[in-house]
Amino acid sequence: MECRIGCGACCIAPSISTPIPGMPDGKPAGVRCVNLTSDNRCRLFGKPERPAVCVAFQPQEDICGRSSQEALQIITTLERATAPIRKK
Repeated sequence: MECRIGCGACCIAPSISTPIPGMPDGKPAGVRCVNLTSDNRCRLFGKPERPAVCVAFQPQEDICGRSSQEALQIITTLERATAPIRKK
């Protein structure tokens, strides 16, 4: 599967625990990456400063669904299901 241009779901839904250019503490789930343009394209795509976690993400139909909205829903659900349990 090819990445859906202008989707941006993988740059919004998941948390990223490693530093990202412009986000030295990583990115919380549900927060847009600062490197995501207004038309949902990655400013770092193909550049050496793109984080390894982002390079490793490969689009797959079961993750990306049939639309950008479906991708956002699927990735959000996966993020919530795999988030560490917070102690009170």
